[in-house]
Amino acid sequence: MANFVSPGVYVIEKDNSDYPVSINPSVVGVVGFANQGPVNTATLITSQERLFQQFGNPTEAITGQGLEGCVEILETTNALYYVRAAGTGSLDASAVIPIGGCPAFQVSSNQYGVTADLYLKVQVAVGGVDKFVAPKSFAIPAGTSTDQARAIQKIVGGALDGASVAAYYDDTATGLSGGYVAAGYAGSSVVLTVSSYSNAGYSTPLSALQKFDKAGSYDVNVSSTISVTGCTIVNTGVDDSLWYSVQSLYPGIGYNEGAKSDGTTSGYSAEVIQTGGYNNNLNINKDGAAAESFRLALVASGAFAEDVINTGSVDNLKSDYIKGYFVYEGADASVTSLPTFQTQLSALVGSPLKGDAGDGVGVAAPRFCKLITGSKALAGGYNGSETVPDDIVGNSINKTGIYALDNDTLNISMAIIPGITDQNVQNTLVNLGETSQNFLAAVSPPQGLTTVQQAIDWTNGQSDERTAAIVSNYAAVYWPWVKTFDGMASRDRWYDPAIFAIRQMAYTDDVGDPWFAPAGVVRGRLTKPTDVEVSVNQGDRDSMYSGGNVVNPIVKFPQQGIMIFGQRTAQRNPTALDRINVRRMLIVIRKSLLSSTRRFVFEPNDATTWEKVVNVVNPLLDDIRRRRGITDYKVVCDETVNTPVRVDRNELWCKVLIKPTKAAEIVIFELNLTSQSATF
Repeated sequence: MANFVSPGVYVIEKDNSDYPVSINPSVVGVVGFANQGPVNTATLITSQERLFQQFGNPTEAITGQGLEGCVEILETTNALYYVRAAGTGSLDASAVIPIGGCPAFQVSSNQYGVTADLYLKVQVAVGGVDKFVAPKSFAIPAGTSTDQARAIQKIVGGALDGASVAAYYDDTATGLSGGYVAAGYAGSSVVLTVSSYSNAGYSTPLSALQKFDKAGSYDVNVSSTISVTGCTIVNTGVDDSLWYSVQSLYPGIGYNEGAKSDGTTSGYSAEVIQTGGYNNNLNINKDGAAAESFRLALVASGAFAEDVINTGSVDNLKSDYIKGYFVYEGADASVTSLPTFQTQLSALVGSPLKGDAGDGVGVAAPRFCKLITGSKALAGGYNGSETVPDDIVGNSINKTGIYALDNDTLNISMAIIPGITDQNVQNTLVNLGETSQNFLAAVSPPQGLTTVQQAIDWTNGQSDERTAAIVSNYAAVYWPWVKTFDGMASRDRWYDPAIFAIRQMAYTDDVGDPWFAPAGVVRGRLTKPTDVEVSVNQGDRDSMYSGGNVVNPIVKFPQQGIMIFGQRTAQRNPTALDRINVRRMLIVIRKSLLSSTRRFVFEPNDATTWEKVVNVVNPLLDDIRRRRGITDYKVVCDETVNTPVRVDRNELWCKVLIKPTKAAEIVIFELNLTSQSATF
């Protein structure tokens, strides 16, 4: 406490407004496979649209029903974490974007100065198609060699715009002196044709043009008409390798571009579009439509692909789909930008590079280099060999597979591995729920069981598929499988019932609270399924739900439809924790207590702190009582629980006693018949 020495008025502010934090009980963890998306990391998904964007569409070719489960669950919650398991040998999809030189010519060099009036006609053709209806005309006024060169830049324009040509003047950075004009397109399919004249009628040819030769320097020969072809960097040997490699951010076949049966395009492609100056636009196309656009260049005032799409720098967003690398000599290269657009390409990598102008003769270190316009489909993506249980289980050291859910910050309260019924996978999920105390795991017997006895035997570890019983109040078993229309496949499919169990738990949180039973007509009715794999009657349900058995039946009633008609955990001992509503309530209480009382760590272990703890816990439990989760409670945090020995061990204890509200699972009406003489 502050010590006040001199006279004055002082204000002391103390915050005693502690209150229990609110916990979202509807966060779901799902583990499965996918054709694209992040691998072995818990990725937050808040909508079906985001799910498809990140992990692609569900298909029956993908092992399990992870994505299908997400689609259903996201109808009742907007907080889901998906962990995509990685198949062995998975590969990124990729595309090679070629680099080339723009055709160019020079006017009024030091060696052959032209100072008279000059008239130019320019045409650019790409792939044999002229870019101008008629050649572009430019009138350059007379002047000194330097002045005229600068006039060319001013009149033609210093940027490559819609006219597809531009002029430059530079006598320091490149050693070139004079005005020179370059086409706006790079590659061996680009042809720049120019004619020079001495009169405004464009009728008297004037030899004033010099094209750049195979060495990247201007030709000593002067002509009135020249035709210059651009070049493409070709791989004629290891030392000649140079290109941009665009790769999918993550592995998978979902990134490969291809045509679908309905004529539309699926997958991704990288499209280079010519823009003004030394820039290109790199569009990332998804399913045939532009999804992202980045401005790239090879010069210092522009940005390499890895400077933009990999990092989100240079006023661009980071790509959600691809990463880019400058590849030189067969490996990713860290290179320095060209100082100017007209600099020879050798300055970029410090070694001669050869281009092909289409005549089979190499062009050494060409100038005016850009990415070559065109679209390249991503290909070669591979999901890998999807192995169950290894890939789904993962390992606890690297937090892969199921263990990616082992993170308190995710606040996962429910978890499933839909469509995968391997006992090692399910046991790992249940065990993680128990050890972390964070979530309830929903599991199911495999599809194809035909009798109730088979489902019971499987749950009790007495079948070929499962050799150990499921015993845990952090697990719940559901059966049978349900038939649901799959909008992606446009047909009915059998779905893992655990999907709908989790779906209804999230629905229960929405219309009630986690301590309400997610079962019955009010909160357990399934509106999307159209049938159940096995029809169970009252006797079947009695067997599944009693005598130590713990299978929650999904029932198709003749008039009331399909519904979940049980809420047992897989605990075999008869305590309050053998019910899902109680287990889910305790998960919520535990998380809320941890978040609300962490501030008391390192506080003085005395009666004042004990009272503060009680003042935080009491409102939490009273709120749950008022919301019908518990019927009564008591919080004890005093010297009776904080004994001298515990205080000496630096321990602060708080005992919380709770009477959970039981669900009315068995409703009995006792009908009494009386004689006519009885009175009521």
